[in-house]
Amino acid sequence: MSGFDTRWLDLREVADHAARDRGLRQRVTDHVMAVGEDATVVDLGAGTGSTLRALLPEAQHWRWKLVDNDANLLAEAGSRHGLSGRVECVEAHLDDISVDTFDGSRLVTASALFDLVSEDFLAGLVAQLVQADVSLYAALNYDGICHWDDPHPMDEEVVAAFNTHQQSDKGFGPALGPAATPSLRKLLEGQSFHVAMAPSPWRLDPSHAELQRQFVSGMATAAAETGLVSKMDVNDWQSARLERAENSSCFVGHWDLFAFR
Repeated sequence: MSGFDTRWLDLREVADHAARDRGLRQRVTDHVMAVGEDATVVDLGAGTGSTLRALLPEAQHWRWKLVDNDANLLAEAGSRHGLSGRVECVEAHLDDISVDTFDGSRLVTASALFDLVSEDFLAGLVAQLVQADVSLYAALNYDGICHWDDPHPMDEEVVAAFNTHQQSDKGFGPALGPAATPSLRKLLEGQSFHVAMAPSPWRLDPSHAELQRQFVSGMATAAAETGLVSKMDVNDWQSARLERAENSSCFVGHWDLFAFR
């Protein structure tokens, strides 16, 4: 995916890795390891390779195909992992991915991606998974739930506006936003996949103050763009939340999903 810089991705990686459901992660790694250490995994919207790192140490033995349309992020991924000879970086827009991309793979992964795409995009991807006879591990898709331990009067309105913005077109048609995981589950089960799900929320505390600040600023910008909340109210909310980042905790809901046949 484009539109994300290395600094933001690195900042959220600690929270992402802590949030992933451990039981589901174990099921995924066991599934891949069942065919041996040379199994191939295709990671969509790979960025700098965070999903690969999240599945270490097992993942160091697999062959990875990292797919993203951002050449700079892939270059960073290559510098971090390419020397192993087990990592291939593929620059491509996800709309242009063909089923051949998944040939010989055991698993397709995607992290914090499917809440940004449309139902049509997911339907097309599921059809390719069926054709390639490959499993899917989709982690960290936002579910629309966000709250702080120190409530602010504008929290609910800003989060609601942000959730509306999450359904705008991110380059793949009208995005599913918080509806992504249930929509994906329905599509997969309609194609006879077995689907396992587990919550994987961010639990941000004062040690994540900088991530909280970046998240709040992004949420404020998105909420203001909807016009559902006045710019003055959004700015007041943002200022208050930024001031509290060193002392507050935040819960941001996500879901992990593993589908196999």
